[in-house]
Amino acid sequence: MFRKGIVMTDESVVVIGAGIAGLTSAALLAHEGVPVTLLESHSQVGGCAGTFRRGSYLFDVGATQVAGLEIGGIHQRLFRHLSLELPVATILDPACVIDLADGMEPIALWHNKKKWEIERKRQFPGSEPFWTICKLLHESNWKFSVRDPVIPTRNFWDLVKLIQAFRLDNIPSGLFIQSSVVDLLKLTGCYTDKRLIKFLDLQLRLYSQTIASRTSALYGATVLQMAQEPHGLWHLDGSMQVLSDLLRRSFCTNGGQLLLRHKVVGLKVASDQGWKISVSSPNGLQELLANDVVFTLPPQSLLELISDNSCLPSEYVQCLRELPKPSGALVFYAAIARSDLPDNCPNHLQINVKDPGSLFISVSRDGDGRAPLGEATLIASIFTQTSFWCSLDKTSYVQQKEIILEKIVQALYKHMGISYTAWIHKELATPRSFVKWTGRPNGIVGGLAQYPERFGLFGLASRTPVRGLWLCGDSIYPGEGTAGVSHSALIASRQLMANRGLSLNLSS
Repeated sequence: MFRKGIVMTDESVVVIGAGIAGLTSAALLAHEGVPVTLLESHSQVGGCAGTFRRGSYLFDVGATQVAGLEIGGIHQRLFRHLSLELPVATILDPACVIDLADGMEPIALWHNKKKWEIERKRQFPGSEPFWTICKLLHESNWKFSVRDPVIPTRNFWDLVKLIQAFRLDNIPSGLFIQSSVVDLLKLTGCYTDKRLIKFLDLQLRLYSQTIASRTSALYGATVLQMAQEPHGLWHLDGSMQVLSDLLRRSFCTNGGQLLLRHKVVGLKVASDQGWKISVSSPNGLQELLANDVVFTLPPQSLLELISDNSCLPSEYVQCLRELPKPSGALVFYAAIARSDLPDNCPNHLQINVKDPGSLFISVSRDGDGRAPLGEATLIASIFTQTSFWCSLDKTSYVQQKEIILEKIVQALYKHMGISYTAWIHKELATPRSFVKWTGRPNGIVGGLAQYPERFGLFGLASRTPVRGLWLCGDSIYPGEGTAGVSHSALIASRQLMANRGLSLNLSS
């Protein structure tokens, strides 16, 4: 039986999922005086930008760097709107060091534009035409994005907001709307540079879930420029949880209700065109009522939660069923003495390892709150197929974890010189681990691959064809990362408010 749910007014909103997207949308709506309840199945907020402890070590679960804290960046604008102080953070310079394991010197992504120009000319001779067109597209994209366009458009209001954001300086972006990053390489005569393509494949796989030949030129041009001034990638002091905690504070201060360990198990359109949300909680099953639902989980989950699919148009059901399947991740969480790390070890590295796969490595800074002084946390992640890990029996699963963990340790010894006996702590998380942590289907990480045919105007929209159902998160424009999901949360929140005859705008 359902126990009596929380009494909610016709104007109430339920936000499902307290990751960065859910926290941002909930905080924005509560700030505007909307009654909001935020549901999170875990015992803490943050999602993939959360943390966990192992003794004196604090580990970032997934995300380890932040974009958008600079003036004009999405987090800076959101925090100013919410009257929040920005978290203490340090610019990453270099943002990352990429070792292609080809016998040549690793590539440093410098924050300083001149240093990065010198670096790329040295590493990729003759590639300047490619970087020039990326810079042009990125600047066009940036000027467009800070005017807060609504993309993809699904009604007249969306279209008006898109047109209002358009200027003549956005024409370059329009010319490449269906191009890939490889198309830019071909256009600029750089397609024969195999080392450049390998570098681009490794970097874009991190941010777009796919390689250069399948990444949208508009998306790729921007993510390839985000480490350089006047933008940048940042290292948060304390942990990634700081970002979530600040948003939670704003939400609760403005009257929002946060319910942890409340897992949504069903969605249904109520007879009055509102929503009934079935929730499993520590107090048993509950039924909540709301006028609007902001859904931040992977959109594929809608097909399971709206079990009969009766309220979803058949074309939309088919669209959700045909969405590409995101990857999973294997994540090595470890602790080590700083003296056992390489000299001048950067905070972030990417190493082209054939087996078990390309490693993205994050190392804490001394005194940043993640490890005792003189020690460091080290996190190394690899993309993997979720189906393999979710199909293993218990014995095979344990064996495979041990094999992968050993391969990662071997790779770190080979490429970073870290001794096998140096590790103070080490463990491996798999897609099964992320099922428990995030509740995502099969433990997928990240959103939809940023293919040209699925990015921007052609992507999955925050406005669904069902009244009162809004999407945001890493599967919605503009994509992954804390900055990307915050953009999508802003778009969904503005649409929801406009649907009520109200406005929500951030100052530039």
